Amino acid sequence: MKITFLGHASFRIEIADQTLLIDPWLTGNPVLPEDQHQAAVTGATHILLTHAHFDHMADVVRLSKELNIPLVGQYDLMGWLEESEGVSIVGFNKGGTVTLGDVAVTMVNAVHSSTTRTENGLQAMGSECGFMIEAEGRTIYVSGDTDVMADMALFNDLHEPEIGILACGGHFTMDMRRAAYAANKFFNFTTIIPCHYRTFPILEQSAQVLIDEVPSARVIEPDVMVPFTL
Repeated sequence: MKITFLGHASFRIEIADQTLLIDPWLTGNPVLPEDQHQAAVTGATHILLTHAHFDHMADVVRLSKELNIPLVGQYDLMGWLEESEGVSIVGFNKGGTVTLGDVAVTMVNAVHSSTTRTENGLQAMGSECGFMIEAEGRTIYVSGDTDVMADMALFNDLHEPEIGILACGGHFTMDMRRAAYAANKFFNFTTIIPCHYRTFPILEQSAQVLIDEVPSARVIEPDVMVPFTL
């Protein structure tokens, strides 16, 4: 599989017969150059959305229409986007699994919030989630925006993910130390990819704490638009 970091919490994952965009935030993303936007999304087959905050959802409607691909995510949020924006969707819910070609995606719990601004002000939109992405005999855990939670022990029992894409910049999500705790307490990752950090000064700027405290895993601090293969 090939993984490309698009900045913040956005990823492009080329796995089996699919190219998945995870929370693709392009417009206004301060670490993704505008001249790289097209390359970031070309050839995508699906857009996976963890929740409705602007730094995850701002571009998904436009990209779904331009690329003619479906949005995949929590049932209530998907339903609202389908009705209000006319986009193609795959809506499901926590504990459910959908098959995208040769890739299985299971929705798992996260602890955060999910709101967006509408003409009626700030509105709650569905609920936050993470994903287990399974293909090629391997499993990726995409945490979405979350704190540490005891549910993670169940996630590992049920899915045994080798790769963890963890939101760990602090302030809005768990920080590096809490992510390290989660990795050591609940998972047996061989690879950890931190995200939701470095984007703004309010977030953590380095994953060194995670590197130091989880010596059993390879921690990859990804460079924007530099793909790596696992």
